Amino acid sequence: MKRNDLCALLRANSYPGRGIVLGKTPDGMRSLLVYFIMGRSENSRNRVFVSAQGGIRTQAFDPEKLTDPSLVIYAPVRVLDGKTIVTNGDQTDTIFDALLNGGSFQSALRSREFEPDAPNYTPRISGLMQRDGSYALSILKSAGGDPAGCERFFFEYPNPIPGTGHFIHTYEGDGNPLPSFLGEPVPVAMENDLNPFAQSIWDSLHPENRVSLFVRACDIRSGEFETVIINQNEPN
Repeated sequence: MKRNDLCALLRANSYPGRGIVLGKTPDGMRSLLVYFIMGRSENSRNRVFVSAQGGIRTQAFDPEKLTDPSLVIYAPVRVLDGKTIVTNGDQTDTIFDALLNGGSFQSALRSREFEPDAPNYTPRISGLMQRDGSYALSILKSAGGDPAGCERFFFEYPNPIPGTGHFIHTYEGDGNPLPSFLGEPVPVAMENDLNPFAQSIWDSLHPENRVSLFVRACDIRSGEFETVIINQNEPN
């Protein structure tokens, strides 16, 4: 399998938007989760990641500058019974509630659509990491920019290959309107050392558009995890 250089992909794209990477370290001992957000508007850039109940939530860096919280304030990462949910919106809660009540990742997302932010109709991207390191990814997007249709795609990885992850993001690049991600999640190379890996990802994101980064490595046997959070602005 060809594995792409994640950092090279990020350096080549000034605006991938929000991105998720799920995978496994080269030594096969830990699962890896990456989530980042970027922003073009003041409202989008006015955010930080803060720890919350085993996961994270977004928070306004300057509450006085927050104009519309509906699509920018949410819990990107939540944990339930060893399962880690990561998304780019409030569908995190939809998935969490479904799993809590015996539903599934897929059934939860079949009740949701892309974001109502015309003319971009930003895709909803989501991931679910199981305790054993297996994972699934999803993207919900408009039908070629037409809000009359919603396309739902699900990708399952029951036997992750050590050293490999899969990268999905909201936009193909910058533009007006923003073009939605195309194709399947991209195979990318993972690393064993969390802190250098996180820093290299952060350094590869466009410095004017990057907002926050979350990277977590979870020991598959013990469930213990290590987390790195980097914010363009320091949280209050």
